[in-house]
Amino acid sequence: MSDLILVDEIEVGVTTITLNRPEKRNALNILMLEALCDAIEDVSARKDQRALAIRGAGPVFCAGLDLKEAGDPAISGRSAALVRRMLESVYHCPCVTIALIHGAALAGGAGLMVACDIALATKESKFGFPEVHRGLVAGLIMTFLRRQLHERHARELLLLGEIIDAERAKEMGLINRTVSADGLDEALGTIVVQVHKAPPGAIADTKAFFDQLWHHSLADDLDGAHDVHVKMRTSEEAQEGMAAFIEKRKPKWMP
Repeated sequence: MSDLILVDEIEVGVTTITLNRPEKRNALNILMLEALCDAIEDVSARKDQRALAIRGAGPVFCAGLDLKEAGDPAISGRSAALVRRMLESVYHCPCVTIALIHGAALAGGAGLMVACDIALATKESKFGFPEVHRGLVAGLIMTFLRRQLHERHARELLLLGEIIDAERAKEMGLINRTVSADGLDEALGTIVVQVHKAPPGAIADTKAFFDQLWHHSLADDLDGAHDVHVKMRTSEEAQEGMAAFIEKRKPKWMP
């Protein structure tokens, strides 16, 4: 397992996966995405697992994709496919999945959060989907947001790309609960107690049935979203937006 991902079984049946690239604000590069997907799928395959928590090392949960890779045409397709695999792996995990957010969850990092069943965040946390500011479309993430939020809230987040605080995120339904700066572990423990009260089969079947209640399965929606996501990564706007972000300048948008 790559050291970009730390896996720890904190108690019987409860695993924590930690994003471990703090010097890059846990930006999701290809190596990290591969390790993360493998780790999630390993947990999903284990019959003794009841809960999976995902958190980040360092000052933030996750700042999103590594835009240097996302903007490289030679590997952009591989990166996009791994983002989809990450989201599907979390969504289809038979365990209760819990995102533990501190600092910030932005773009792809916020997408990882919304793919989880439950999101807990410190009161100081920030959230946002700034893809439009980079000339991108958050198509894969939109697939999840449309299942979770009122459409006006989803449009506000995705069209404006603003960074919001934890109070606003909770008001929208983007997160479940807020806790003090040092309260994430205690809040996780409370959820784990509840998880252990139910048999694993009932939880897995409940999660599976959620997907069936939609007119289209998640896989069908992601097929279309993936096409949009890949197309926009290679657009002139996206290339300029990502370059501007990396170079720390304002993008030069065409009329």
